[in-house]
Amino acid sequence: MAAVCQVTGAVPNFGHSISHSHRRTKRRFDPNIQKKRYWVPSLRRNVTLTLSAKGIKTIDARGIDAVVAELIAKGVKL
Repeated sequence: MAAVCQVTGAVPNFGHSISHSHRRTKRRFDPNIQKKRYWVPSLRRNVTLTLSAKGIKTIDARGIDAVVAELIAKGVKL
């Protein structure tokens, strides 16, 4: 599963792990990705979205209908 949020567009960041002796090795910071299923009244069906924790909060604040309408306008297949 790709670590990309469908709502916020959050993707992995890259950086270094730094040991006690200050040696650096490359690492990846993944967003907190969840698969979540929502009932969308306007489509009259369930939609499964790949979301970050911030994306879930966005849906809670704005509503699933508004977010799904924006995704469809962007051309995302649901």
